[in-house]
Amino acid sequence: MELKECINFLLTTSQHTVFQYISQKLAPFDVTPSQYGVLNCLWANGGTCLPRKIAEMLCLETSTVSGILDRMQKKELIDRVINTENRREILVIITEKGEALKEPVLQVIEDVNRDVLADFSEDEAVFFKKCLRQIAEKSL
Repeated sequence: MELKECINFLLTTSQHTVFQYISQKLAPFDVTPSQYGVLNCLWANGGTCLPRKIAEMLCLETSTVSGILDRMQKKELIDRVINTENRREILVIITEKGEALKEPVLQVIEDVNRDVLADFSEDEAVFFKKCLRQIAEKSL
């Protein structure tokens, strides 16, 4: 099979292009795409979430999320506190600084999605995202 017909090549190069673009657009906020993922999880869950839940939502290993959380805590975007309902658990909570990024960062994400899909009709964009979800959820 020719390389440019290989699904892995196509997905990898597409993902790299989008990752570089979104990284550039998020740079003024000192947020990486991975950190945006964590922030989005927190914004969607009232500002508090368990690290393992974040890992599950982002389809990442908990050890990977732990490193992301360490860097975010140093930037004062999140904090980690003991769960008062279960003292064996640590909760990730968004800080005021992290919460203040919600509107501008979500606008960047919306703009990036619009820019990336600009050459697609609305129906094509819906179908394309459906196909990507189908591949992501496939058990191989």
